[in-house]
Amino acid sequence: MTEAVGLDEPETVATPPAADGREMAAEVEAEVALPIAATTPVDLPTRLIPELPRIIAIANQKGGVGKTTTTVNLGACLADIGYRVLVVDLDPQGNASTGLGINIRGLQASMYDVILSDVPIEDCVEASSVRNLFVAPASLDLAGAEIELVPAFSRELRLKNALHEVRDDYDYVLIDCPPSLGLLTINAMAAATEVLVPIQCEYYALEGLGQLLRNVSLVQKNLNPTLEVRTIVLVMYDARTKLSDQVASEVRQHFAEKVCRIMIPRTVRLSEAPSFGQPIIAFDPTSRGAIAYRELAKEVSGGPA
Repeated sequence: MTEAVGLDEPETVATPPAADGREMAAEVEAEVALPIAATTPVDLPTRLIPELPRIIAIANQKGGVGKTTTTVNLGACLADIGYRVLVVDLDPQGNASTGLGINIRGLQASMYDVILSDVPIEDCVEASSVRNLFVAPASLDLAGAEIELVPAFSRELRLKNALHEVRDDYDYVLIDCPPSLGLLTINAMAAATEVLVPIQCEYYALEGLGQLLRNVSLVQKNLNPTLEVRTIVLVMYDARTKLSDQVASEVRQHFAEKVCRIMIPRTVRLSEAPSFGQPIIAFDPTSRGAIAYRELAKEVSGGPA
């Protein structure tokens, strides 16, 4: 891995003012290049790429770990390199929908209607501003779906049955799961072919991972024998801290080839993009976040369509 020179001892890298500013420009260039260079280890085994179509549940019961950010931006970058992508928003907060410019308060149909009323999923699909990227949006009504599903017949397979009708229309279906392990997340895992887990590069992010893996195992045994955790993405990576490197090293030690080579850096631009209803590649295509998610899309997919 590329060595991050001087990040732990910032006082040793101070440079005297220069009249022409060349030293400052070099520092800025190094800072911009660092997250990508420092997050692409070359000694990892090659990932196996499953056949299309792929239905990926993006899950982690811990909140604030970048599930929605990863869903939106990975979907946009996959679409940008030629794949046809559907983002399914199962989070009652609807952040994946609003992050792609969908007004969730004015919907004629949403994932609530698909899950609870057997409305065909194609009736609620909306086009996004990114070519080849479509959204099956959530609505605020989805907050009550967990309770309403309890007495429902075949309650764990509602999403699987809905996606079966459109499975061949898309190369990738990315399901943004809520930050819990309730019936909505179980529906996502029952419908998916694989699970992608974003892990924040902080200590607490590791604590809930064991429970998530146990729940995946339960779904695998009872509902979806082919389900597996195929991809783990390290997000919110801060090259200035040793903790980020320690967490990354520990995750790679335990999960080996499942962990993506690319780590998503912590950056303000990724946080700002959803407020404009745009993925990062539309909001700021030259930012570190956009570069990282483009590389992640290539790694997850194996390359352009």
